[in-house]
Amino acid sequence: MFDEEDLRRMSPQERQRLRQALAELDAPDPAARRASNQRRAILLAVVIICCVVLAVWTGVLAATLPRYYRTGGWRGAWVGFDVGLLLAFAATGWSAWRRRQVLIICLVVLATLLCCDAWFDVVLDARTSGFGLSLASALVIELPLAVVATLGARRLLRTTNAVMQRYRGESGPVPRLRDVTLVGLPPDRPLTDLLVEPEEHCPVPVGDQGVGQAG
Repeated sequence: MFDEEDLRRMSPQERQRLRQALAELDAPDPAARRASNQRRAILLAVVIICCVVLAVWTGVLAATLPRYYRTGGWRGAWVGFDVGLLLAFAATGWSAWRRRQVLIICLVVLATLLCCDAWFDVVLDARTSGFGLSLASALVIELPLAVVATLGARRLLRTTNAVMQRYRGESGPVPRLRDVTLVGLPPDRPLTDLLVEPEEHCPVPVGDQGVGQAG
């Protein structure tokens, strides 16, 4: 049994090996990993089917939709969208001010809404007197803000992954986001567990209470 003094007397390399050993003890057994791989394969097959169906449907719409169309509810659609964008800005500002981890989600949502705003403004104003203003607004305001939000979310994710990597006893550079596995969801648990709130309390190591404050 290690006490705090024993841990302090250990070298950084010894503490790293200890963290690695503890992480290996929590690794899932091979049978659970195989079952998880099967569930993942089914999920990926569903995603691929959805992509194929959506691609076909997009082609059908491109060939059959009229070039011009008069629609109702125009004011409600755009006012509602701008209200949603305003709420996204407010949530992003609040989470940044309070230094909350939810800032990552807010930044992703904000970047998505800004890109959608730029796209629809430019496309729907094509061949009208307002096209130049919409294009300038997209290039100068909306798309640059979306890039800043995306880079901010990326930085926060990499910072979080760096902390998790350090406390798993792993050394070396932080891997690319597309190479990082899901945190807190071992391979022996189905992806549907992402929809369930965790019941166990996960203690945060002393000195890293501000993981969500980085960036």
